[in-house]
Amino acid sequence: MAQQDRAIRTRRSILEAAAAVFDERGYNSATVGEILTRAGVTKGALYFHFTSKEDLALGVLDAQLAIGPFPEQSSKLQLLVDQGMVLAHRLRHDPLVRASTGLALDQGALGINRGTPFESWVAQNEDMLRQAKEQGELLPHVNLRETAELFTGAFAGVQTMSHVLCDRADLDHRISVLLNHVLPSIAVPAVLARLDMAPDRGERIYAEIEALQDK
Repeated sequence: MAQQDRAIRTRRSILEAAAAVFDERGYNSATVGEILTRAGVTKGALYFHFTSKEDLALGVLDAQLAIGPFPEQSSKLQLLVDQGMVLAHRLRHDPLVRASTGLALDQGALGINRGTPFESWVAQNEDMLRQAKEQGELLPHVNLRETAELFTGAFAGVQTMSHVLCDRADLDHRISVLLNHVLPSIAVPAVLARLDMAPDRGERIYAEIEALQDK
């Protein structure tokens, strides 16, 4: 168990180092040597976990999705809200998640599939919307795929604007505003009235996630 924990910590430190170097220099300019120096590990340790710089970048991109399980909610739309608000919270407080998002938006990052996190978020949002529809939470006109793509794209744009304007200091508020504009167009009134879309929702749910992981 101790060896496994050490391997997990080593992998995390390599990812954090790679994220920092990608964030500072861009993917194409970053070198494995710089990442090794930043992480303070041997080349053997790095290649035990990752086969190449591209593999490292994919690991950084996956950081956006590496969380859970979320606390159960009777409303699937509430769970959709929680996922968005928790990501907003992590973007403010987790350097690895911030670098992951930056890498996904880096147009100079040639040789890696930057679409992977977007495709994953769209698929996850569409699945959550499908479950919400099955529970009778959505208005009849809602197109699941188009709504999932809209929410994913709008989130990406809002977080980018927040990053440029104030280093994401107001991101929780901005995502709350986005949800309060989008959800009334898709949710049945009875469900909408019960949704918690407050700016501090992500912080509260993230604390619950950490508590569940500590058990």
